[in-house]
Amino acid sequence: MDALLTIADASRWISERYERNITKANITYLITYGRVRSVIRNGRVMVDCDELIRYYDKEYARQRELLAQLHKDMNRRLAFSEYTEKERTKHVHRLHPYKGKFIPQLVEYFLDSHTDEFKREVYFQPGDIVLDPFCGSGTTLVQASELSLHSLGFDVSEFNVLITNTKIHRHDLTALMQVIQSINKKLMTYYEENGLHEFDAELSARLARFNAEHFPTPEFKHRVRRKEVNPRQYGVEKSMLFQPQFVELREKYDVILKDAGSSFLDKWYVPSVRAEIDFISSLVREIENISIRNTIWVILSRTIRSARATTHIDLATLKEPVYSPYYCRKHLKICKPLFTLTTWWKRYSDDAIRRFDQYAKLRRDTLQLAICGDSRSIPFRELLYLHHPELAALIGEQKIAGIFTSPPYVGMIDYHEQHAYAYELLGIERQDEAEIGPLFKGKGREAQVSYVKGIADVLRHCKQYFVEDYNVFLVANDRFGLYPQIAELSGMRIVKRFERPVLRRSEFDQSAYFETVFHMREE
Repeated sequence: MDALLTIADASRWISERYERNITKANITYLITYGRVRSVIRNGRVMVDCDELIRYYDKEYARQRELLAQLHKDMNRRLAFSEYTEKERTKHVHRLHPYKGKFIPQLVEYFLDSHTDEFKREVYFQPGDIVLDPFCGSGTTLVQASELSLHSLGFDVSEFNVLITNTKIHRHDLTALMQVIQSINKKLMTYYEENGLHEFDAELSARLARFNAEHFPTPEFKHRVRRKEVNPRQYGVEKSMLFQPQFVELREKYDVILKDAGSSFLDKWYVPSVRAEIDFISSLVREIENISIRNTIWVILSRTIRSARATTHIDLATLKEPVYSPYYCRKHLKICKPLFTLTTWWKRYSDDAIRRFDQYAKLRRDTLQLAICGDSRSIPFRELLYLHHPELAALIGEQKIAGIFTSPPYVGMIDYHEQHAYAYELLGIERQDEAEIGPLFKGKGREAQVSYVKGIADVLRHCKQYFVEDYNVFLVANDRFGLYPQIAELSGMRIVKRFERPVLRRSEFDQSAYFETVFHMREE
């Protein structure tokens, strides 16, 4: 096909061609990052259909090749490749970043009432109670309510529990918006009075002119994709070329780049952002309503995560602080660290309100709670009566129907360290040593033995509160073959393995792998 289409028409056309929901935002992303060419016709952005076909043929070829290699027992439906990123992070699921969470569609598959050639029975009924002893950011608890299930979650990380309980809380959005608007007003007054806005505005304007000259969009991105230019070498050269302008502005506005402090917040935030964090924190501490205060803490935590002084490509895995403009491998131009968090704070506070409102229309009249504690020994009956007597009484009456969770993988993630900024912000205690299978303990034999015992201890401790015919589902990439032993030590048997392909982790990490959903019952 040789034709130019508007972004809206291209979205409809390409979605029909590939039988996938390819949105206008998807097309815009491809144009912005130089994946496909665009032209301007009569003031409108037009995209070349042939370019779209070439891109998506290549994009889906990897998935087709992988799916073609799957053995007959592999459940291709569990790839959920038909869902867009927006659908995988719907409503409160993107309230705060979290490494290691599964997508809501996977939870829905096992908790809902459908059956298919792989899932041949319904495991949970409306009104049942489901437990997630490694609740992380609360995906299981959030989705359980959509399916009319009650839920309970445990996590050794106090911050994880805060995220989860914020997601499942029934918010007074009017009161929450009033508090946010008050903070917005005071923050902008603070920002304008300290003179930083003049520096930031002039720096942004100079960068825009510099990038327009040396990194024209989308021409430069097309040159990079055609390998006509070495982007790193060119980028470093141009970033050095811009440095004199940056130094000039720093001196003009007397901007300090680095404080003398040694804490995480001092190291990873330029002083102006650090001061704004302290300013907002002082306002949050004055909020009398505990639930609103906790919600604002989560929004602020999300905000400061995006405001760390690092490159855009290293935001998920910090390497070294960056305090001056740099060549950005993500955006293929010169970017700068944030000197203010005002824009991100406004964006994320508005986004949180919208997500809470979306979820409120989907959730059912169910009971949920997340509790901080070690799932191997947590006295959750006592804690439940203290924090949620109604849910405690329901568990005493009908017991827990089973588990849906994704335990930590051996030596993959340090769950506390990923939110180090939040622990320091909130002044809450870390429990790194209580994590099961953390990255800092490695993947060796000793770590594996400790992992097996840890997961088995969790299952043994929790199942005393289960119904007789309970169902336990554990999502794991069992590369070391540990789960048969875990089942045995837990007094359970693996009745079925649901093999699922994971075709893409993120836009920048497209490595595919397989994981197993282990279905366990009483031995």
